Amino acid sequence: MTLLREIYHCSVCGNVVEVVNEQAGELKCCEKPMNKLSAKKEDAGQEKHVPVVEETNGCIKVKVGSLEHPMLKEHHIKFIEVLTADQVHRAELKPGQKPEAKFCVKKSDVVEVREWCNVHGLWKV
Repeated sequence: MTLLREIYHCSVCGNVVEVVNEQAGELKCCEKPMNKLSAKKEDAGQEKHVPVVEETNGCIKVKVGSLEHPMLKEHHIKFIEVLTADQVHRAELKPGQKPEAKFCVKKSDVVEVREWCNVHGLWKV
């Protein structure tokens, strides 16, 4: 059974799916079960992935990593999400852009902030 806002990944084609209708059966892609992702919270290597949240004039700015994450075609941040109790705010990024986004939500309303790196997977704070 799937739960609202879970994220799944296809190990064959790289497809990423976010659940918007919970209680669905097993998710499949490329005729194989998809892998449910668990977000990592601690950076251990050179690359920095944990989102950093700053409050700015009633909004928040999310940067990926304490050191700026690479935004190359082969290694970049695909999206940043801010989750509140009843909303999902997502910024979709492309190579060459800065690994950051601004969201007009109060920091006190934020339940979770997460991002997806095309090489190193799902991260949250």
